[in-house]
Amino acid sequence: MNNGKKVNLEDVKNYYRTKIYLEKANEYLGVIGYTEHGERHARLTAKVAYNIMHCLGYGEHASELAAIAGYLHDIGNVVHRDYHSQSSAFIASEILYELGMPCEDVVEIMAAVGNHEEQIGDPISIVTSAVILADKADVHRSRVRTTAMIKFDIHDRVNYAARRSTIEVNEKNKSISLNITIDTKISQVMEYFEIFLSRMMICRRAAKFLNCTFNLIINEIRLL
Repeated sequence: MNNGKKVNLEDVKNYYRTKIYLEKANEYLGVIGYTEHGERHARLTAKVAYNIMHCLGYGEHASELAAIAGYLHDIGNVVHRDYHSQSSAFIASEILYELGMPCEDVVEIMAAVGNHEEQIGDPISIVTSAVILADKADVHRSRVRTTAMIKFDIHDRVNYAARRSTIEVNEKNKSISLNITIDTKISQVMEYFEIFLSRMMICRRAAKFLNCTFNLIINEIRLL
């Protein structure tokens, strides 16, 4: 039985706890040398997750749930990087219940947030699958906090080399394509696979859950 109220992405963005947690989570990750995981990444993941759902015809409500899950998926980094997907799921549930969201919607978002990491997650729902694809698509130089470690840190180097990264959904052909432009003067394509192969594998599974094929296109060459 639905006993809650409609909660949208703007409600979540503007909630004071969301803002503080996201800001601090990003700050703490910066201390230990991780790329940006703050407001920018949250907004982009939310937007892409929404667009995937919308383009595949899943309806406004499901698309909005995917956007909210995408926005909150990394908030658990405020606790610790390890198992942050689980921390994120429980923190998200607290925020959403405080905002008045019905339980049926909260558990959809919890499942999506809790399963977004490739090491321990699975695409168990359409919302989860959209969040996985949206999160893993964000490979871009704007996530690199400083260029000082590019020569020594492969994650910074690959992200800094990525000049463009987009998800393209073809509803007619039932395909989802991750299209990346990499500056090979900074990082070779092989380095992308060296650190992101497991991410591409869960993306393929997520696309399959959405009844789509997954394509990886780097520098206009289809690799998957």
